[in-house]
Amino acid sequence: MLTLPAAPLGPDNPLPALRTPGPAHALGPEELAALPRDMARGIGRAPLRSLLPAPVRDGYGRDRREASLDALVLENDRLRVTVLPGLGGRIHSLHHKPTGRELVYRNPVFQPAAFALNGAWFSGGVEWNTGATGHTTLSCAPLHAATVPAPDGTPMLRLWEWERLRDLPFQVDLWLPEGSDFLLVGVRIRNPHERPAPVYWWSNTAVPERRRVLAPADTAWHHGYERGLRKVPVPAGEDGTDRSRPEHSTHAGDWFYDLPDGGRRWIAALDEDGTGLVQTSTDRLRGRKLFVWGTGPGGRRWQEWLTAPGTEGYAEIQAGLARTQLEHLELAPESELSWLEAYGPLAADPAAALGPDWAAARAEAERALDLALPRGAVDAAHAAWREGAADTDPEPAAVLAAGSGWGALDVLRAGHVLPGTPFPETTLGAEQEPWRDLLRTGALPPPAKGAVPFPPQTAPAWRDMLETAPADPSTEYHLGIAQWHAGDRAQAVRSWERGLAGAAVRWPLLYCLAVADREEGHPERAAHRFAEACAELAGAVDGPAAVTAAAALTREAVDAQLAVGRTGRARALWEALPGEVRARGAFRLLEVRLLLAEHRPAEARAVFDAGFEVPDLREGAEVLGDLWSRTGAEPLPAAYEFRMRP
Repeated sequence: MLTLPAAPLGPDNPLPALRTPGPAHALGPEELAALPRDMARGIGRAPLRSLLPAPVRDGYGRDRREASLDALVLENDRLRVTVLPGLGGRIHSLHHKPTGRELVYRNPVFQPAAFALNGAWFSGGVEWNTGATGHTTLSCAPLHAATVPAPDGTPMLRLWEWERLRDLPFQVDLWLPEGSDFLLVGVRIRNPHERPAPVYWWSNTAVPERRRVLAPADTAWHHGYERGLRKVPVPAGEDGTDRSRPEHSTHAGDWFYDLPDGGRRWIAALDEDGTGLVQTSTDRLRGRKLFVWGTGPGGRRWQEWLTAPGTEGYAEIQAGLARTQLEHLELAPESELSWLEAYGPLAADPAAALGPDWAAARAEAERALDLALPRGAVDAAHAAWREGAADTDPEPAAVLAAGSGWGALDVLRAGHVLPGTPFPETTLGAEQEPWRDLLRTGALPPPAKGAVPFPPQTAPAWRDMLETAPADPSTEYHLGIAQWHAGDRAQAVRSWERGLAGAAVRWPLLYCLAVADREEGHPERAAHRFAEACAELAGAVDGPAAVTAAAALTREAVDAQLAVGRTGRARALWEALPGEVRARGAFRLLEVRLLLAEHRPAEARAVFDAGFEVPDLREGAEVLGDLWSRTGAEPLPAAYEFRMRP
């Protein structure tokens, strides 16, 4: 177990994630035309239409208390690795015993924030990002974990799960050969379907900010919060500033290094004595990236928000399948991708590695890496891991942690054979039970009385089954969600309208129709339906879920009323919430918006002065600064300074 101050995750949002993800990484036609053709093709490949079927995870707060987190430890005589199987398989610590050094940035707290595609994410260590551009929906979710024998016979920790955005299983194997200073990580993504699938992967390592970051490249693709993607020289950018040192950047930004073909893939973060962490891999893992928060007030505030005041800042060094995180590759039907990564200490001559000659610095780091872990050794370790049935797919010897039951449900449906990563029926739970009933009987059961709707399924095979199931209101609700996700919005609306006509519990269908109206450019009708859904929800859900559902629905409903100038209706909806909900930071923010819409700037300013925090404030959000400026006050207090753009 790992004990540290932690904010509880809280309940998931019960509303289906119908909204199209925001355009944080979108590029315009002119920008795409200026890029290499294969890069532009990868950026345009299979963009997400929604976050379905993943749930939105926004139930966390910022009240941290000492808590115990499940932890697994992998250890040899050189390294001790601490892994959090219940939180995406995150490596929390990578401790080098001979030097007593922590090789990664180890966050002293567990504080969720709204950085994952579906919400809850936390900073620090090494995370495994798959699915689509951004932090994975599994950031704060449990993975399956077990021990299996490594190629050299030592114990290997296997993590695996079924990623639902792209409907693909993946595994991460971690092992420490005896006497080795390097953690070896084998990754495999499978496509068991008869159709191609978009695939995405970035391994994301947090390192202390006061480091020099080296990678074997002379140019990089720069992406900042002012958007756009352009090629720049490294380490000295267009303004001559040495961007290999994170503390030299004022604003947040990404540098995707343009590694030449044929060269070794690696990235390192070195201290002032020339020592630090290096990550290297087989050639399949093509991309390398540096992310910095910047030294501006917004970047510093985000660092405090994600860690704890007074702690050391961090940067991120990352490795991915494509050149940039905006791209996706295509995985052929019934095929797989695999590669091997290695993480360990690097000791380079500081005079060269930290000096002004970039070519000499890179050469020194690569020389030190070749001595510590030759390129051929990485390739050989990958071959040993993948070659031969005994090494490829050893069955787990001891199960250490359980993930979700979604993989078991799909294996049950399609009969997928996935040696080495079992998804047994014993992992099926209450969330999967209605869908297993659909498999058994051809009919989807209604939700329990007083409960919120059970989680959706949106993959084509499940949509096909819903289309042939008896058309009761619950089935029409879920069919409409699957159709919406597939891009057939008109048919989704027809399904929800059919369900509404005979529904005893109307609020879930009204919510879906309200979102459809908003997304399709009918804000007045959307506002009316959101308000009607709130009225129908009252008394329809029992227990703690009633408060969770009311908070989630009312938050969107108030926003919809304000969008069309229905200030009185927005006020009534907000005031109908329990006092405990209205006291939350997100609803204090709604109160500020209400007061400004009512032309009461002094009272809006008083809410700011009293102080509030919005736990699920999105990365890059500027709403606090915008609302503060409308109160007529300047400057923005540091507590509300989250702006990231120049």
